[in-house]
Parts: sequence; structure tokens; C-alpha cells
Amino acid sequence: MTAYVALLRGVNVGGAHGLPMTALRGLFVKAGALGVETLIQSGNVVFESRENSGADIVAAVGAAISREFGFDVPIVLRSAGQWRTLIDGNPYLRRDVDPKALHAACLSARPEPARAVRLDPRRSPPDEFEVREETIYLNLPNGVARSKLTNAWFDSTLGVVCTMRNWATVTRLAQLLEARAN
Repeated sequence: MTAYVALLRGVNVGGAHGLPMTALRGLFVKAGALGVETLIQSGNVVFESRENSGADIVAAVGAAISREFGFDVPIVLRSAGQWRTLIDGNPYLRRDVDPKALHAACLSARPEPARAVRLDPRRSPPDEFEVREETIYLNLPNGVARSKLTNAWFDSTLGVVCTMRNWATVTRLAQLLEARAN
């Protein structure tokens, strides 16, 4: 059995792409996921998979959302082990940055190095970011709403899908994943 976190981008944000969490949980169960839990209303799903791979479940859920709700939603998947690596790899934690300023952006794939070098580190001072593998770590001292480091900018520059979570959500998802290991 493998535990996963699925991150849906742009659901229930600003009144767009309404998707009740009870319906979302149901779609995951119907696709073969076990022990499905959602965290907050913005598309964070923790689940386990025995027979189907997490990627197969996420593909089935994405197709079902399109069919039943009429919109497409990017979904980024991470295993429990990948989530632990994401947390352990945050360079800003070692610099005593306020956790309220921290975010992690999960990418749908590792960006090509030629595209990653196009990211301008001076785009949104005093904001900082660092790309590591399939994660972008962000320090946004003035908040995400005031930053020019957006999902759309990362998507277009890197050529992959990006979905961002604040550090409180990242750590809460880790707790949900770790509870399944015990």
C-alpha cells in the first residue's frame, strides 16, 4: 500500500471551479483510492492505493471532474516519500525564515534546465525562490497575494504545471501522510 497526496490546482478559489470536497472524495474512491481524506476546501487529497497506481487514480479523477463538473483541473501527485523529501529539502528552514512566509510549489514534472535558467530571481523583490527537482521553494515575506511569483509565470517559463501551497498546508499534509505509516 502506498500513500499519496494529490494537489488540485484552482478549485474553490475565488468562486471559480466549484468542487465540493464530498464529491471529490467520492471520485477518488470510485477510481480505486483507499482511505481518502481532504484537507481544506482547495483540493488537497491524501489517499492510499493498493491495486491501482496513484497516477492511474489521478488520471481517472481528472477525467471524471471534466465529465461531471465541466472543467479541467491540473492535478500534481506526490508519494508520501516524495512529500517527506519536499519538507526536508526546504532551504529556507535552515535560515530561520518565518514559516508564515514559506510556500512550496509542486511541479508536474522536472523542468528542463534550459527553461529553469530563464527564471528571473529579481522578478518580485523581496521574494525569493529556489528550484529543486520538481519543487520550487518560496519565501514570500509580503505574502503570496503581493508576489509576482505566480503559478502562471512558473507554468509559462518552465513549461510544466505548478501548484502552490503555504507551509502550514504542506506540514499538515505531511502529518496526514505520516499518520498512515504508523
